Amino acid sequence: MTGVLRGGDIGSRPRPRSLCGGPLPAPTIIADAVTCKRWLLQWRAILIHDETRVRLRRRAHSCPAPRTPLWLSLAQGWCALSALHSRIETHIERALQAHHELSVREFSVLDVLNRQHSGEGGHLRMNEVADAVVLSQSATTRLVNRLEDRGLLTRYLCLTDRRGIYTDVTDASRTLLEEARPTNDAALREALREASNRSELAPLVAAVESLAPTS
Repeated sequence: MTGVLRGGDIGSRPRPRSLCGGPLPAPTIIADAVTCKRWLLQWRAILIHDETRVRLRRRAHSCPAPRTPLWLSLAQGWCALSALHSRIETHIERALQAHHELSVREFSVLDVLNRQHSGEGGHLRMNEVADAVVLSQSATTRLVNRLEDRGLLTRYLCLTDRRGIYTDVTDASRTLLEEARPTNDAALREALREASNRSELAPLVAAVESLAPTS
């Protein structure tokens, strides 16, 4: 799945709105399982944020939380989103571990770092890598250390800022990524196909698949 989603690409489909009234943002890029995961987590965070705001607002006014259809719909949507993300990640994890001895998070970090370039802003600091793969900075640092021990990553000093240390992929990791990417993409398609057979997940699967380029 590759492609860039721009303002007019969604066609006539209405943009979903949050419980607090604002539109839920469409993703800018859905390229593969990495960005798919990032998009799903972004939507889940928005739903959690909206639910928390409404709960605090009701508590401030001493109002009980009614079990309205809108509230139930929000809760059901969050559960479905969480379930779809878990299914996709679990399916891809099994495939990557079985064929390439990689976890989803390891693949995500390698994939993000492999997309660096030598132009301005093309190299990522550790906090930027952590944000890209939706992990804490400490967890990302530990993950990078393990991949470096396996010879898949290397670190170097920034030429313009001696205090800056960057991380880059090695030839071995580029080869591993080239071999693992078809496995990753096939597992993503399989997970979406299986999820589409469940009525509560089918609308979300359709939303993800609609982001793929038509040409």
